[in-house]
Amino acid sequence: MRTPMAYLRGARHPEAFHGRGAGRPFFEGWYVKLVSADRAHRWAVIPGVFRGDGRGDMPADEAFVQVLDGVAGRSWYHRFDPEEFAASDRRFEVRVGGNIFDSDGATLDLPQLRGRISYATALQPWPVTLREPGIMGWYGLVPFMECFHGVVSFGHDLGGALQVEGREVEFGGGRGYIEKDWGQAFPAGYVWLASNHIDAVGVGVGVGGGVTDASLVASVAIIPWLRGSFRGSIVGLRHGGRLYRWTSYNRSRERRLTIDDDRVRWSMAGPDGRLDLEAERVRGGLLHAPLRTAMHQRVEETLDARVMIRHTDAAGRVLWEGVGTCAGLEVFGDTTRLLALR
Repeated sequence: MRTPMAYLRGARHPEAFHGRGAGRPFFEGWYVKLVSADRAHRWAVIPGVFRGDGRGDMPADEAFVQVLDGVAGRSWYHRFDPEEFAASDRRFEVRVGGNIFDSDGATLDLPQLRGRISYATALQPWPVTLREPGIMGWYGLVPFMECFHGVVSFGHDLGGALQVEGREVEFGGGRGYIEKDWGQAFPAGYVWLASNHIDAVGVGVGVGGGVTDASLVASVAIIPWLRGSFRGSIVGLRHGGRLYRWTSYNRSRERRLTIDDDRVRWSMAGPDGRLDLEAERVRGGLLHAPLRTAMHQRVEETLDARVMIRHTDAAGRVLWEGVGTCAGLEVFGDTTRLLALR
């Protein structure tokens, strides 16, 4: 059983491990994205651990490393004994078998990827404060939430090379991104979108065209709450050295959310102005995601989506516009119910 002090310490460190003393079911996974400088190689590597509730015919406990080839849409799920998993509850430091992940880089020992990637610049996490411990705001302090989310780094530069299926590929000058989830299970329906390969377009306030260090992460999901549920959203857009937020906890409201076979259109308004997103859906690879009984192969994810981003102020003046590429996109589950909730 986790003590209140241990729980509060965990809330202040979303990048760290939260499973020590947690009940069942429980999962935790870190999403580590690696993109080469020429964007020709795009990989997601996801180390984690799952502890089932004892039902079903799958192993009750397992560690894993998932691999997604974002160019070809291939994916692999590598199982490990739970004893081969270790992680710090105070910092980003994870080991699964011979695979090591921390704030300095990633050492990979997998059939698809082998070698060492270093982080050439410091990680850029979502800010953590006493009142808002990361991207979830005060919801991150609620112990009965089904799923918690954290942004370990909006973006950082890469160094080093990997053996990609036996062929050396240089990742120096590339771009990385890290986020994570933990809790009991993934939401029953959600949309997730992230890109830190964003080219500015047009002319905004103090912003010209061209490649930027901007980054976007956006998620909307069915959130169980007491005896009901609601549609919760958390969106962060970094540009011009500042983080702009549109979230359920900062009085932002959705003006539109539509999902069809080839696009997701999403508009929000809040204290930081208005944000309009339009993401193109493309085919991807299948990843495993946690249910309460097991890790099931059910979530299709791409690293090849494209998203149009438009940030305006309350008067409708354009503050910033950009086009995100190499974007991660997942649309999963009961989207009909998701769209019906408010």
